[in-house]
Parts: sequence; structure tokens; C-alpha cells
Amino acid sequence: MSLRLALLPLCLLAALPAVAQEREAARGLDVRDLVQMDRVSAPLLTADGRMLVFAQRTLDFDSGKAETALYTRNLLTRDLAPPKRLTPAGWNVNSPSLSADGQTVYFLSSKNGSAQLFSMPLVGGTPRQLTDVAVDIGSYQVSPDGARVAFSADTFGDCAADLACTKRKLAETKDVKASGVVYDQLFVRHWDTWRDGTMSRLFVADLPAARARAVTTVRALGHELEGDIPSKPFGGAEDYTWAPDGRSVVASVKVAGREAPWSTNFDLYRIDAAGEAAPVNLTAANPAWDAGPVFSGDGATLFYRAMKRPGFEADRYALMAMDVASGQTREIAPQWDRSPSSVTPSADGSALYVAAQDTGEYPLFRVDVASGDVTKLIADGSISSFAIAGDTVALTRNSIQSGDTLYTGSLQLLGDAQNLRQITPTAAERLPDVAFGDYEQFSFKGAGNETVYGYVVKPWNYQEGQTYPVAFLIHGGPQGSFGNGWSYRWNPQTYAGQGYAVVMIDFHGSTGYGQAFTDAISGDWGGKPLEDLQKGWAAAQQQYAFLDGDRACALGASYGGYMVNWLAGNWFDRRGNAPFKCLVNHNGVFDTRSMGLVTEELWFTEWEFGGTVAANPRAYEKFNPARHIEKWVTPTLVVAGQNDFRVPVDQSLSSFTALQRKGVESKLLYFPDENHWVLQPHNSVLWHDTVNAWLKQHIGE
Repeated sequence: MSLRLALLPLCLLAALPAVAQEREAARGLDVRDLVQMDRVSAPLLTADGRMLVFAQRTLDFDSGKAETALYTRNLLTRDLAPPKRLTPAGWNVNSPSLSADGQTVYFLSSKNGSAQLFSMPLVGGTPRQLTDVAVDIGSYQVSPDGARVAFSADTFGDCAADLACTKRKLAETKDVKASGVVYDQLFVRHWDTWRDGTMSRLFVADLPAARARAVTTVRALGHELEGDIPSKPFGGAEDYTWAPDGRSVVASVKVAGREAPWSTNFDLYRIDAAGEAAPVNLTAANPAWDAGPVFSGDGATLFYRAMKRPGFEADRYALMAMDVASGQTREIAPQWDRSPSSVTPSADGSALYVAAQDTGEYPLFRVDVASGDVTKLIADGSISSFAIAGDTVALTRNSIQSGDTLYTGSLQLLGDAQNLRQITPTAAERLPDVAFGDYEQFSFKGAGNETVYGYVVKPWNYQEGQTYPVAFLIHGGPQGSFGNGWSYRWNPQTYAGQGYAVVMIDFHGSTGYGQAFTDAISGDWGGKPLEDLQKGWAAAQQQYAFLDGDRACALGASYGGYMVNWLAGNWFDRRGNAPFKCLVNHNGVFDTRSMGLVTEELWFTEWEFGGTVAANPRAYEKFNPARHIEKWVTPTLVVAGQNDFRVPVDQSLSSFTALQRKGVESKLLYFPDENHWVLQPHNSVLWHDTVNAWLKQHIGE
């Protein structure tokens, strides 16, 4: 296995502390390192490409409170000065953006009690509050001329543009002595929140003139549309955009009424910024998901991403171009079998810059709008965010060995790794006494004799000739990937840091290997994926002699937790022995039939199992782990989050109950205040400590 290290410019290497280069690492990565590490994000560039703005989050571990600040870096200087903090100490900010002239930075902050829009000069100064509305602002987009802001807020429909009305209604609800709530349609809850009658809606406000007070008066935008803008639970400002002339806003919204829980039909609507004309559905011809609208600089073309199959959330996103004048659309790169996550047009609109999963990584690509030709610009890890101004690109990149690191460079020279200029430290530079496990991608012949990929990570203290116990990690989704990227929840280095080797398989259903490969898992949850895991585990042991196959535990969350339940009853050798000494099931599906009726986003289960539970019960039973619990023998740690509405807590409790009633060694780790993920710093430490203790108990180290 060859060590992967980022290539740093010589000037930057010279600037790193000598101790970081010379001190021999004394330990592996610990979860406390993981949760306390500073995190960079949201790179922005001024239009001339000279100034960089980015966000950096720091955590006070004792209090569990995080603070995000903005920093700037003058890219014309080649000196070794570090980035300068822009926002004042004590200000926790998010969602930064720049004015068109690059002189003003906008951001959201709750400094004065609720989330409001602020601005400050790029050169520094005192933040100025621009809005003072009665409810929290969830997202925003400043108009191209800087005179107005479109923003989202959760409000009651009958309150219209009276935001104080929503505030009063919420306060009145708290004063009601009875706690019961009556619902007459789904959603009743979503992700981790019970619906309270509000919906995320768009508003527009005129920004105050210099030295004027923060604005309090707003106008409603597109309230005829009965759908959340942005979408919930993970939508943001990327769900809507101003037209360059400032006369309208285009937003991706699902108007589905009672069908919302089983529909993925998001459409792009043009909404009159003056509120005089009714919204116009621009993509009514497509019954599937239309997302991420962004205009060319001249406003003549609307670029966006579109799925083709209704009800399938993991369909391939096609790159689309709409002629604004005629409404005609075309797919830009129909032969490119990848699914981009965002779209940034070049200044002249001739090219699109996109990031997309590709064979275990997340590279940055350039797509020619006219020809559809695709060029991979930079890979070797995962590009999590990027910004482009002229020939300058700023990007954050992570890998199995480092969290996001900020780089800048020239678009024309991105094929040369030496062109990238490192702005912020890697994980190794932030933690000079920590050694990270080396890693390598491998491949094998999986189900259907197709090539399947995976990664193996060495323990931090690897020595040639020795063997090591193994953490076998199974990703969720199921349309997901455990590739060359960094996670603050499921990070292979936290296991390598405890002295374990790590094996991860991107089984059939994983993303980044073509849409047919992703499609292969639907209707076959326990088939080809299990075969891939079995063959991948055998191939890894054959290719890497340091893996001790007799001392291994399998761990997974969500679908990965499902697979832990499934393999517990369906993976045995010819002598009837289970392959793993222990299992960890985090919020995993136990009963597929029950899951089809208790999860919130019904489009997911109904696509995966070919219809509703009532219409296709056999499909829900075909790969149901609950049907095989009589064969469970492997010690299992089960994790449950009370506020997990994606795979609700009853699934985890059922797994634990089945284990306990069979007398199988088992433990339950329950979080009353977490959702599908464990996000709070101290809870994350407890999670990792509990999991590591379970592994140590059963496979040593």
C-alpha cells in the first residue's frame, strides 16, 4: 500500500512548524481529536479572483458550543501571513455571500437573539444588521443589484407577509394546556421534527440604505405555491436564485399536497419579484426532480439538474439547459453517466463546473455546454465545495486522511497538483502527534461478475509482517458510498486510530459507478449487496495479508444497520459459523414491512420495494431481517436515536428485544436527543467510546 500525501507548495512547507514535520507521531486519531478539530467551509471569491473569504468553525468542547467565524486571504500576496479573521470574536455566523462588487460580505447570525441578515465591509469593520424581522431567517439570496434580499422563513400560511403573526401564533401554542395535536394528512413528522403547521416560505425585502435602520417590512413571494422553499429537511439557498435582471426568482419546489410524502416531483417555478404575476411552472413536463437552478451571466440560459424517474430519490441528475426566451430544454451531457451535486457556470456561460462522485472519489469536472465534453480537473479525494471567479478556483478537499482543506489555484492548470495553493492546514498539520492510517483502493469481481471497488485502511501503528483485527464498515443510503472522503460520524481513521485495520466495500447500489450500478440494489436489498460484501471480504483478506479475518467486527448505520441485521441471519460458512465476532447496528432497519409504514419519506420505501406495503407485501418480506432472527448468534451493539424519524426508534428497539429474548450477548446505546445521526460533541464521544469498547471486548486491541 502506498502512502497518499497531499503535495504542498515549497513555500507552505517551509512555513509549517518544524515540530509538525519532524516529530514522530505518537498515537492514532481519537474521537476527541475528531470533534474538536477546526472545520473550514464555504469558500467565496471576489469577482476579480483576488480575495478569498471562507468560514471556520471552532468548538469549545467543555461547553459543547461551536462558533463559526469568517476569514479573508489576499491571494495576490505570496507572503506567509495566515488568513485574517473578519467577523468579530463572539459572533457565530453562517451562510456567507459576497456583493457583486466584492466590497461587502453578507451573513446570517443570531447575535441579537434571532437569525437575521448582517453585512460588513470586506476590509473589516463592525457588522451591520440589515433585517429585524419577527422570525428566524433560514436562508437568503441578495439580489444582483444589492438592493433587495429574498429570504426564507417558517411561517403560517394565513399570516401571509405578517411575520409577527407567526411569532404570536407560536407563542400562543406554547400557552395551551393540552398537548395533543390533530393531523389530517402526512407529513406528521419529517427527519427529526413534528410538523407544527408552518411551512418554509419565501419573502423579499428592500435592504436599508446607508445608516438606515434594519428593515422590518417584507413582501410575500410565491405564497400560492403550497410547498416548502427551500425543501426540507436539507434544502438551502441553492434551491432558489435571482434572475440577473432582478425581476424574478426561480425556485425548486414540490407542490404535492397530501401526496408530498410519496412524491419526488420538484419543479422549477418562476416567481415574480414584485408579486404581481402568478408563479409559472417552467418544468411541468418533467414529473421527476428538478433542482439547483442557476442562470448564465447574461440571463439567457437557466441551468439546472433533473432526474427522469418519478419517486426515485437516487436517480441520476442530468445537466440541463433551458433557453429562457423559448422555454426549450436540452440535456447537456447525456452520455456522461454521473450525477453532479451542484452547478457553477463559467462567466461566459460556455462551461459548467460541477462536482460528482466517481469511482470512490468526488472530483471537480468541467462540462462544455455546447458539446457536452467532460473533463476531470482535480480528484485524489473529495471536493466538498468550490467557488470560481475568472481563472481562479477556490475549493475545499478532503480524503480518508484529512478533513476539508482549503486550496486555491488556476482553472487552466488544475491538472498539475503543484498548481494548488494550500490555504488552511490538513488534519495531519493540525494534529502533529497523530499518525493516520495509510489507505488503498482495491477491486474484485462481485455479483454478476461485475467489478466492485472498496478501500482498505491500515492501522495507525502498522508494522510489516504483523496482522491486525478488522473493522468492516458498511455504508448506508443504501445509495451511498464509503470512499476517499472524510466524515465526522463514520470515519475509518477513528478505528485505525485504535489499532484496527478497516475494510469498506462499495457494493451494488453504491453511487459514483454509473446509474445501472446504483439501480441494482432496488428490490434486491439482501441479494447482490450481500454477495458483494462476502466476495469483497474474501478478496480483501486474500490481497492484504495483514487483515486478521478471525478477529473482525461488522458495523453499519441505516441501510448499513439493515445489512448488519440481514447478515446476522444470512451469512454463515459451510460449517454454520458466523464471519464476524461482533456487530454494531446503528439505527438500522429491522422489519422492512414495518419500515414501509413508519418512515416519513414514503417515496423511498415504495420505490425500493416496488409499491406500498398493501400493494406489494411479498417484496417487503423477501429480504426482511425480522424473518431470520432465529439464526442470530453474534454479539451485537444496537444504537437508537429517539428523534430518528427516517428509521424510527422502534426498529432499533425491535433488534435489541430480539437479541435479548434469544439470549444473544447485546447492548443498547440510546440517545433521547439525537436523530438519525449523532451530532452533539459529547454524544459523539460517548458513541465512539461505547463502540470502541465493544470492539475491544470482542476482537482485542
